[in-house]
Order: sequence, then structure tokens, then C-alpha cells
Amino acid sequence: MTIRVLMTRRIPQLTTGMDVTILPKLSQLLIELRNLANQQPGYISGETLRNVDYRNEYLVISTWKSLDAWNGWMNNEIRRQVENQVDALLGASTVYKVYSYD
Repeated sequence: MTIRVLMTRRIPQLTTGMDVTILPKLSQLLIELRNLANQQPGYISGETLRNVDYRNEYLVISTWKSLDAWNGWMNNEIRRQVENQVDALLGASTVYKVYSYD
């Protein structure tokens, strides 16, 4: 059963005194996550969308051949380490929602 996973991330508003290097670091980590996902069994595709009303909010839609394939990716230790770095930069956890076609 093919599934889709919706991941929401919010980039903090950069204010005076914040480390402006957050964006290049974040971009590098997100590219790393996408490259790692591309190598995972059961991964079909992914796309990233930016909210037109709240420009600091992003939605990633990921398609997988099965829930087992997705769970394998979620339990991947390298993915966890990179995701922890992303969440630390954002100051919040990524929100995941898994959907099926039934």
C-alpha cells in the first residue's frame, strides 16, 4: 500500500543578533536528508513546498511504497542524527503525518 508523508517545518524569523548562518546549514542538512531518502528501499518521490501566506513554513511531501518502507526510514540512525540537527537549528521538532489511499 503506497503512503504519503507530510512533514512540516517552520524556519524561525531571523532577528537582530541571530546567527544568519542558520539558512545555509539548514539547506545543507535538508539536501543531505533528501539524498539519503533517495537511497532508501521503498522511496518513490519527494517534493518541497513553501507556504504562500507564511513564507517561513515548508511542507515536504514524501511518497513511499509501503508503511514498512517509511518506518524503516524513520528508524534509520543516520536519518535520526541529521533530523536532530535540523530540529536543533529550527528550535522545534519536524511534524510528521502519514496518509494512505484507503
